[in-house]
Amino acid sequence: MSEIPDKDLPVVQRFITTHDPQTGNTTFKTPVPEAIDWERSPLGGDFALLYSLTSFPAPLPNDADLTTYADHLVNKPPFMIPGGAVVRYVDYHPNVTQEVWHRTVTLDIGICVEGELELELESGEKRLMKRGDVTIQRGTNHCWRNPSKTHFARAMYVALDAKPAVVNGVELGESMGKLSGH
Repeated sequence: MSEIPDKDLPVVQRFITTHDPQTGNTTFKTPVPEAIDWERSPLGGDFALLYSLTSFPAPLPNDADLTTYADHLVNKPPFMIPGGAVVRYVDYHPNVTQEVWHRTVTLDIGICVEGELELELESGEKRLMKRGDVTIQRGTNHCWRNPSKTHFARAMYVALDAKPAVVNGVELGESMGKLSGH
């Protein structure tokens, strides 16, 4: 991979609402900072954990969900939380020639926020996602590629725990990190 250019994407903040325990009024005062921390992956992406849940329905009483999420910001959760949900931003570096093929046992809602992303399925089918486009991943093997040689691309993903897909009587489990080059 060549040198990573400066990120040409907007800085984002996270605004979470809650209720003031003394007045009952709504407020933005939570244990979660508004600034977002990013983690760089050696595989060509930057990841930000925007929110996480360990169960449904969301445990809102006494901000239990926020307490857990604040802990997840320090002690990173797995890719998917059994029985829960994970919301992430992924910034895809430009000019990356190595993709990671993977399948998760999740229902993933992906939104292209900035730039363009190519989604490829193991069948060889591809779709070019432009800003605002949405994909619903249903436990399928796939990889993402930023087709730009010069600009970053950003997507937001909501990953919900799911039962594994079953095809021809075979349960399809998780498959993470199979690399391929183009």
